[in-house]
Amino acid sequence: MKLCGETLRQRAFWEQAGVVLPRYDWERVREKTLRSPRWIHFGAGNLFRGFIAELMQRLLEKGSAADGILAVKTRDRASARALRENDALTLLVRLLPDGGTRMEVIASVAEIWHAGEMWERLREAFRSPKLQMVSFTITEKGYALRDAQGKWFPEARQDAERGPERPCHAMGMSAALLLSRFEAGGAPVAMVSFDNCTPNGERLRAGVLDMARVWKERGFAGEDFLRYLEDEARISFPWSMIDKITPQPSADIARRLEALGIEGMTPESASAAPFVNAETPQYLVLEDSFPNGRPPLEEAGVYLTGREEVQKAERMKVGVCLNPLHTALAVYGCLLGYKSIASEMLDRDLRALVERLGYGEGLPTLEGSGVLRPEDFLREVLTERFPNAFIPDTPQRIAADTSQKMPVRFGGTLRAYHTRPDLDPSRLTAVPLVIAGWLRYLLGIDDEGKPMPLSPDPMLEELRRRLAGVHLGGGVREETLRPILSNTALFGMDLTETVLAERIREMLAMMLTGPGAVRQSLRHYLMSGEKAPGQVRQ
Repeated sequence: MKLCGETLRQRAFWEQAGVVLPRYDWERVREKTLRSPRWIHFGAGNLFRGFIAELMQRLLEKGSAADGILAVKTRDRASARALRENDALTLLVRLLPDGGTRMEVIASVAEIWHAGEMWERLREAFRSPKLQMVSFTITEKGYALRDAQGKWFPEARQDAERGPERPCHAMGMSAALLLSRFEAGGAPVAMVSFDNCTPNGERLRAGVLDMARVWKERGFAGEDFLRYLEDEARISFPWSMIDKITPQPSADIARRLEALGIEGMTPESASAAPFVNAETPQYLVLEDSFPNGRPPLEEAGVYLTGREEVQKAERMKVGVCLNPLHTALAVYGCLLGYKSIASEMLDRDLRALVERLGYGEGLPTLEGSGVLRPEDFLREVLTERFPNAFIPDTPQRIAADTSQKMPVRFGGTLRAYHTRPDLDPSRLTAVPLVIAGWLRYLLGIDDEGKPMPLSPDPMLEELRRRLAGVHLGGGVREETLRPILSNTALFGMDLTETVLAERIREMLAMMLTGPGAVRQSLRHYLMSGEKAPGQVRQ
């Protein structure tokens, strides 16, 4: 039985397979949505299909909404077509810590379009005053028009030069579609980023406005269009904090589904998989700024609040309780030969590292709990989420783009320890250990002395060039690390002006003494066994 609209009518099969089906007339919802969508989403990846679409499903089942979501892919035409073959349905497989699963068909997505193929229909949808919300999960890179040196990315340059007729960059598309809306009367709308980058709403706003200003200079748009975009009473860019682990589709889950008689679960590419495997815990804290109305998302468990509370939640998650711990496990997991985050949590040394990073060094930097309690959030991460052996998440995946993640995940903590009188930077051990471990990782040699593949990173070549003279069995000179540790774009501050630079150098030097030195270094610096208040004990 293939997952598609026609087979959903055979409810007995799905119920016997243990799959929950939509409890609303999804075909009527689809038809209504396509006539005049109120919510359009760009980026139909795992996070969207396994979390955002599920929120709308809850509202549809409650009768709190009558419309679904129209999803759009800006790239990957082939996967858009593959997902349409399943009538935009997603089989959500929740992975429980005991190895069980809860399966549900998510039918709240009306269709999945490719922007290039459906451009004119997209423009028509943006002209409608009924459109309330446009959201995005396009990854952090999707909002940038230029690289760190200010050089235009090729697609963004093309859009800047050609104007709004048929743009190909996500920010060019957004600006062009908003121009169509402006020309059709200028109805308000909320532009909402659900990407895991800080501050996501401001990044989206900056990308759209940057393109619009270039178009104004080149005569493609006028000053009145810019005023429309800059007026948050008409075009808002709410900030959000989103959290749910949705790894790449697991081959094991695909086999289990096909054993139940559900066909086509092994796709040619991960982005075309008709199922999403995900953890159960999920959080969305969203700034309540919607000038044209919105669905009652609070009824689906979303925290609607002010920007300041979103910032607190984001800092808690991205800068203290989850993402820094992920990065620590990523670099050391690769060095120590691990293939899953869950297996790393069985390693006493790595568990001690992330506990100290979270409880001992991160939590003291948080000021006010906001809508979520950091202690409870961190405890859930360390005792339930990371140890879940059935979440197929790998350190190699998380290690990608670490240079871009460093300032967000560690910059806030570093600045707090160097600006607040109640925090002493000389107490930091886990943070410099992660930085030293990352530098050791960049050598591409694991702790056994064997070559190790490195995950993609836009600064990989530059960083490896800086470390060219560093090797196992040798030391590391202060001047070698200076260009890296002084880079404020990497750490949010110049670490060579702090006591941490020499500490990082010493830690890295110890990790270079030979095979097994990474493990020995972890034990040396964490061997005190000092427990922070609230730390998890086994």
